[in-house]
Amino acid sequence: MLKPLRVIVVVALLLAAGCTTADEGDAVTIGAIYPISGLQGPGGIDEANGARLAVELANERGGVNGQKVRLRLLDVDRGDAAAAAFDKLHKEGVDVVLGSYGSTISAPAAVAAQRSGMVLWETGAVGNLPPDATPGESFFRMAPMGSTLGRAAVAFVRDQLSSAMGVTGALRYAVAYVDDAYGRAVGVGAAEEAQATGQQLVGTFPYSVRDLDAPGLVRQIAATQPDVLFVSAYLDDGIALRKAQVSEGLRLKASIGTSSSYCMPSFAAALGPAAVGLFASDKPDGRDVRLDALLPEGRDVLAWGRSRYREHYQTDMTPAALSGFANAWALVGHVLPAAGRMSAPEVAQAARTLKLDSGTLPNGAGLDLAGPGVDDAGENRRAVSVIWQWVDAATQVVVWPPAFATRPLQSIPIQ
Repeated sequence: MLKPLRVIVVVALLLAAGCTTADEGDAVTIGAIYPISGLQGPGGIDEANGARLAVELANERGGVNGQKVRLRLLDVDRGDAAAAAFDKLHKEGVDVVLGSYGSTISAPAAVAAQRSGMVLWETGAVGNLPPDATPGESFFRMAPMGSTLGRAAVAFVRDQLSSAMGVTGALRYAVAYVDDAYGRAVGVGAAEEAQATGQQLVGTFPYSVRDLDAPGLVRQIAATQPDVLFVSAYLDDGIALRKAQVSEGLRLKASIGTSSSYCMPSFAAALGPAAVGLFASDKPDGRDVRLDALLPEGRDVLAWGRSRYREHYQTDMTPAALSGFANAWALVGHVLPAAGRMSAPEVAQAARTLKLDSGTLPNGAGLDLAGPGVDDAGENRRAVSVIWQWVDAATQVVVWPPAFATRPLQSIPIQ
C-alpha cells in the first residue's frame, strides 16, 4: 500500500527541490544527492525525506539567520553519477551538499566535493574514503563509520551476548561482506575487532553482489566451523545468504549483520521465522529512540519530526529517515547559523568549531567533528549506534546500549 504513495512523494520532492518561486530569491540554497531510484532507492528515499524534513523545520523556525532554506535535490543512484551532480550544483552556486545514503556514492562524491571546493555533509553512508577526499575540510560524516558498526557488532557479541548465552571463552567468528566501499569498511572493522581482542577469526569471505553463489559461499563459511557469523550485505544478497544458511544447515550460536540489510523490515518480511534471533548493528530509528536518552532540544525536535514525518508519509521514521533528519538538522539548525556565510570554508570552520552534547540531536547524537590530519578526520566523535534484535518475524527491538534499549537482551536460538 505504501509503495505507490512513496513514489508520489518522491516526485513531489524532486519537483519542489528543483523549483524556485518568486519569494525564494533570497533563500539559502543547499544541495542534496541521494539515490531515490535504483537498487539503493528505498533507503535513499527515506534518508532524503528525513533531510527534507530538517529543512522544513528550519524554515518553520525562521530559516538560517532569517533566510529561508531551499533544498536542491538530485537523484544520484550510483557512484559514477556523483561527479556530474557536483558539477551541476557547483555551476548553480551551491557550496554545501547533503548526501548520500550509499557508501559507493559517498566516496566519489567526497572527491568531487574536494575538487569543486565544496562541502559534502554525509548524513548516512558509512564506508571508507579515498585518500584525496580531504575529510575534515570538504567532507564531514555525521553517521558512525562503517568500521565502528563492525567493531560494535563483535564487541556486543563478545561482551554482552556471550554471557547471556552462558558461553565462556573465545568464540569462533566468520565475517562475510560485499566487496565494495560499504562492505569492506564494516566487514574489516568486525574482523579487526575479533582479532584485536583475543577472539578466533576463522575466515573472512568477501563476495561480489553480481556473482554471488549464496549456497556455495555458505558452504565455504561452514567449513570453518564458526560460532558467530557477521554479515555486511545489501538487502537482496543479505536475504539470499540467510536463506542459504538455513537450507545448508549452518548452525550458529549467533548471527549479526548491519545497516543495509539485517535491520530492514523487508529483510524479516522476506525471511519470516528465519530472521528471528538475528541481530543488527545500526543507527537508531525515529519510532524507538528513548526520550530519556535525549536532552530537551533533542526531545523537542524528535517529537516534531515524528509527528510531521507521519503526517507526510503515513509511517514512522526508519533508521535511514531519522539519520537524514537528525544529521541534516545538525547542519541547518546549528552549523549554518553559526557559520554566518554559506561559503564552503566558513561552513567547514563552523562545523569543526561547534560542539553539541550527546543527546542534543533527535537520534541521540551530539556534534564533535574531527579536523584534518588525524585518523578520524571529518568523523563525528559523538555519533550514535545501537544493536537491534528480531524477536519475532515482525518485531525488532533495541537491546544495546542500555540508554537506548527498548527491551532487555534475551538469548533467542536461531534456526
